[in-house]
Amino acid sequence: MVGILLVRRQAVPDGVLLGWSLLAGVAGSLALTAFYIALSRGEMGVSAAVSGLLAAAIPALVSMGMEGVPGAKRLIGFGLALAAIWVIAAGPSPENAGGRATLGLAVLAGVGFGVYFVALRMANPLGLVMPMAISRGASLIVCSVMLLIFRVLGRDQGAMRMTGAVAMWAVGAAVLDTGGNMLFMGATRLGRLDVAAVLASLYPAGTILLAAWRLHERPTRRQVMGMVTAVAAVVMITI
Repeated sequence: MVGILLVRRQAVPDGVLLGWSLLAGVAGSLALTAFYIALSRGEMGVSAAVSGLLAAAIPALVSMGMEGVPGAKRLIGFGLALAAIWVIAAGPSPENAGGRATLGLAVLAGVGFGVYFVALRMANPLGLVMPMAISRGASLIVCSVMLLIFRVLGRDQGAMRMTGAVAMWAVGAAVLDTGGNMLFMGATRLGRLDVAAVLASLYPAGTILLAAWRLHERPTRRQVMGMVTAVAAVVMITI
C-alpha cells in the first residue's frame, strides 16, 4: 500500500480524514484481537454471531442517520440478513469455556468492527489506497504494542514457530483482507453505507462454503437454512 502511494506521490493528509483513517486501524486491530481471543475460549458460534450482528447493525444505524431510512424492501432485507447471520454463525461449540467474559469480548469485537466500517466510510474522500494504508499502519503499531505486552505478561501462548506454510497463510489472509476492505470502501463510495455493511457481514456463508469445499465439512441443516435466508436478503437489498 505504501509503495503504491510512493509511486503516485501522494502526500499524507491531515485533519479529520487522517483521524478517521487512524480510528479505523485502531478499532479494527482491537476488534480482531478480541474476536480471536473469544474464539479461542470456546462458544465460537455465539462469538461469531454476536460480533457479526453488531458489525452490521452499527453501520446500518449510522447510515440511516446520515443518509435517511431506506425503503421497505431494503429494511426487510436487512432484517433477513441479520437473521441469516445469526442462524449461520450461532450453533453448538466443541468447547464450553466461555461465559460472560467471552460474550463481552464478542460484543467488543462487534462494536469495533462496526466502528471500523463507519470510519472507513468517513475516510473514503481520500480514495481507496490512502485510508487503507494509514489504517493498516495504525493496526501494525497497535498489534505490535499488544504483542509486546502479552509477551511481558507471559500470555502470548505463541509457541508455534513461523514456518513457511504459516507465513504463506498469513500473507494470503492479509492480501485477501485488505482487498476485501478496499472493495467495501469502493461500495460505500458508490452507494449507501448500510447496504455495504450488511452485505459484507454475510461473510460467514462464504466461510462455510469454503470449509465444505476445502475441508470437506458438511453444513448443518441450520446453516443451509441460514444461507438460503442470506440469498433472499441479498435479493431484497439489491433489487
